Amino acid sequence: MNPFRSGCVYVYVMRLAGALWEPVWQTCASIWRHKLRSFLTMFGIAWGIASLVLMSALCDGFKLGQRRNMAQLGDNLVLVWNGRTEKQAGGQRAGRRVYWEEEDVRAIREQCPAVSEVAGEVKRTVNAASEFNSGRFLTVGVTEEYLRLRNLPASVGRNITAADHEQARRVCVLGDSVRKQLFENRTDVLGRSVNLEGYPYRVIGLMSEKNQNSSYDGWDNEKILVPQSSLVRDFPPTNPDYRKGRVSLIVYRPASVQQWEEAGRQVRAVLARRHGFDPTDEGATPAWDMVKTAEMFDRAFRATELFLAMVALVTLSLGGVGVMNTMMSAVAERTHEIGLRKALGATRRRILVDFLLEGVLLALASGALGLAGVSALAAGVNSLPMPDMFAGLPVRFHNALLALAALGTVAVLSAFPPALRACRLTPVEALREER
Repeated sequence: MNPFRSGCVYVYVMRLAGALWEPVWQTCASIWRHKLRSFLTMFGIAWGIASLVLMSALCDGFKLGQRRNMAQLGDNLVLVWNGRTEKQAGGQRAGRRVYWEEEDVRAIREQCPAVSEVAGEVKRTVNAASEFNSGRFLTVGVTEEYLRLRNLPASVGRNITAADHEQARRVCVLGDSVRKQLFENRTDVLGRSVNLEGYPYRVIGLMSEKNQNSSYDGWDNEKILVPQSSLVRDFPPTNPDYRKGRVSLIVYRPASVQQWEEAGRQVRAVLARRHGFDPTDEGATPAWDMVKTAEMFDRAFRATELFLAMVALVTLSLGGVGVMNTMMSAVAERTHEIGLRKALGATRRRILVDFLLEGVLLALASGALGLAGVSALAAGVNSLPMPDMFAGLPVRFHNALLALAALGTVAVLSAFPPALRACRLTPVEALREER
């Protein structure tokens, strides 16, 4: 075989292969670049929408966890302690000590329509002993109204009833730490007797363990509950200033959150009228307002949520820039197609709408993937045991709607410039472009 001829055939074959391979390679590279740009754009949009919803859910989880922990004391309570006047009123000097009484509780119940429930709290620190061990614990005298206000449920046995209070029965409910101290790990505690300062009290209920982060007189796990009438009869205070009918503090609940300020004014007015001090004298009525505390926490969480939402919006905006770049590249690559469509009669409005819808659909599809991802993440996190101050990741419907509205706005703003550029191309100018 002629070597020269065989060499020419080889060169011809290689040139033919190169001529065929070059457009294939360019097409594959173009497709790959387009796919990579689309993937990165979709990832940016999905990450932005997921961040927006996730940050909102995270703040809601901490806010609900805080409220749930505070609710272990009671729901929307206001506690008013005995105070000392700071203003002169009614011809009496400032600095006078005032003490609340059961009559004050009844007056608030009758004269304050903005208050839904009110009770007085009476408590003593007493020595308690079982046949196995002993200790010194805070003992609270409770009534039916008090138990409706304070969150002190008996998880085993029963709680103290109105009949127990009316008949001054010697019965008690033990906190979890008290039960462990007096009876260790025994399970047959109900019905046993506990000596409180030498008086035998029958155990009728046990409270479950509570994980509190706040308290005003000690943890509920370390308390003993008895009927208030029994406490007053069996454990008279040794304080020389004590008078019969006095209470340690007054606890009440407003009729609604919207009425809590009005309830406070009504309660102060009743107490001021009965004890002769100025209703605006805050020193006479020191209080812990759990509604106000909850609002303070809500404001802090709202500020944090707003900051995190702004960070997530920046991420979403960067994803929008990616959509705009992708669509700009699509317009550049499809210039010939645009010219051909215009030559066949397509209007500027039709071209504008087509490219605008393409960009918006790209962004919405990415957002849907982001929402699906954060929903799956939230479901996985919520299935795990939660710490005391965290309630999981509640993905709220209105938060998802707000995130989708933000996504739609970003999508339209990002897709509009490329779509406008595409619709402004003239057929001659577009068809002149090489494919």
